[in-house]
Amino acid sequence: MKKYIFITIATITILSTTTISCSDEFVNRDPVYSIDSENYFNSKSDYDNALIAAYDLLQSTYVNVLLGEIASDNTLAGGESQTDVIGFQQIDDMIHTPVNSNLRDIWNWMFAGVQRANYILEFKDRTDFEGKNQIIAEARFLRAYYHFELVKWFGPIPMNGDKRFSAGEEKTIPRSSVADVYASIEADLIYASENLAAIPSQKGRATKGAALALLGKAYLYQDKFTQAASTLERVISSSSYSLVTDYNTIFEDEGENGVESVFEVQYTDKEGAGFGCLQCSEGNVAVGFSGPRNYTGSLFTSGFSFNVPTQEVVDAFEVGDNREAVAILDIAAWAAATGASAGEGYEHTGYFNRKYIPRKRSADAQGDLNLTNPNNYRAIRYADVLLMAAEAYNRSGLDDAKARGYLNQVRRRAFGDVNHDISASGAALTDFIWAERRVELVGEGHRFFDLVRTGKAAQEIDGFVAGKNELFPIPIEEIQFANGNWAQNPGY
Repeated sequence: MKKYIFITIATITILSTTTISCSDEFVNRDPVYSIDSENYFNSKSDYDNALIAAYDLLQSTYVNVLLGEIASDNTLAGGESQTDVIGFQQIDDMIHTPVNSNLRDIWNWMFAGVQRANYILEFKDRTDFEGKNQIIAEARFLRAYYHFELVKWFGPIPMNGDKRFSAGEEKTIPRSSVADVYASIEADLIYASENLAAIPSQKGRATKGAALALLGKAYLYQDKFTQAASTLERVISSSSYSLVTDYNTIFEDEGENGVESVFEVQYTDKEGAGFGCLQCSEGNVAVGFSGPRNYTGSLFTSGFSFNVPTQEVVDAFEVGDNREAVAILDIAAWAAATGASAGEGYEHTGYFNRKYIPRKRSADAQGDLNLTNPNNYRAIRYADVLLMAAEAYNRSGLDDAKARGYLNQVRRRAFGDVNHDISASGAALTDFIWAERRVELVGEGHRFFDLVRTGKAAQEIDGFVAGKNELFPIPIEEIQFANGNWAQNPGY
């Protein structure tokens, strides 16, 4: 059984017990048991439990990954029909509005992560103990991770320093600018990189390398190419990570938390969940959503046929690229080879995201099997670090030779030879790097944001409106709660 830090959800609740008697004493009696901010964080175990709770919201990022693909030109929404999860369909067609429950989930769940991280940081000085800097560094890494997701999706967001938000503050606290959000992310990740261990004490916990990689990514998203190059170079030169020789193993169970994994979101199927609380699932919900409908056969199990790859992304793979068979399941070819069968859903293309579709399950898997898949999400892979570094060195004008070297490391793994090395420079090299990011990272939720940050979204995504769709709308409920304090994103 996988025993990672996410298996148990830590929740801090206020409980009180009173006993009614014949005296007036009961009205003033102290609660027998109570946990709140006034009597918590008095021991290392209190901080540890709060940190588990902050990590737990990472599992909710399944929807960020799923919609990051659907919003792009990599996949179609799919599903059973054009009204199956209407929020997915709207995002696929670029007709989403502030009334979209799936976007509201991203907003709510990422801010819940910020809130849990800030709970620790708000009381960081209450108790001293050995190893406290590590916990604070992990909390700041997590806050940066959630803030990065929020700024990618929504642009300017409210921030409250190291304090939790309280009811009513949405009417007084403004949305911070994108520059200020990134400044906070940078500060958190610099602190984290200086205080985190290089090797995690448990699988799934943030490390120095993870903090540096995310910092480099944040720089890249701001076109701070020189800072991105130097930061990502520290990850590469650490020799802590390497490309897995066999690409086919990365996304299987045996490939979890391997040498290519810089940061990985942990999932398990040992604690079940249902549709009533998707964010409660300890399993990767996106996996079940992306599986073939009514599947029978070997290796895989059925799902809901969302997030189906397009013919265009399949055609983006060059002849001889070994990644195609790992990234894309051609269901007709698979059926012919194995005797498997599957139904067809809405917008059926014949392809599925093989990296993240359900595998056969153990006998002790719990809950709804479509919602509790144990497939970890490789949030930051070393291949991504190499390609980000290549882009940073190239677009900064610092070193095209080094950029080509990092790009060709990825390509040599993909083709198994040096015959497909790229020799271009300048803008032509930039295009090769961007094309490589698409095929290397397809199905992993990065494509939409790559297109936005590089200014390519309007020409590649059907229905994309420049000046509007770079950001998603703030949920209408939040605008209403703010009572005029927050303006909606442009175009919505």
